Amino acid sequence: MKRVSCACCEPEGKNEAGGKDLDIPEQIQKELDAIGGFEALAGRVPDAAHLEEKSRIYHALSDPLRLTILYLIRDQPLCVCVINRFTRLSGSKLSYHLNILKEIGLIEGEYHGNWIIYSLTDTGREFLR
Repeated sequence: MKRVSCACCEPEGKNEAGGKDLDIPEQIQKELDAIGGFEALAGRVPDAAHLEEKSRIYHALSDPLRLTILYLIRDQPLCVCVINRFTRLSGSKLSYHLNILKEIGLIEGEYHGNWIIYSLTDTGREFLR
């Protein structure tokens, strides 16, 4: 992740590699020191793969239709025909939204004869809390 430059935090006269301390507000510096400095702060940010996974989940959750689907199947697994009755989407659009939720691991579909019954995964339940 690239750091965005901020005038209040720019080194005076030298770059960070030059060893000059950053000009940071005293209270912020004290709090950074208390947690172990910049390295400790950087260690609190998850790795890129974890951030990417969370981003994909939040993207999937950002659509009101997909949230509606999750809430519909929160308490009981449902077939597509019941989900469609509430969402009133065309078959292809509903399939698109179900696939996004399925690919990200928020729902799963289980075949029962000609029917696919959709239910929340544990991950899906976590995000509805």
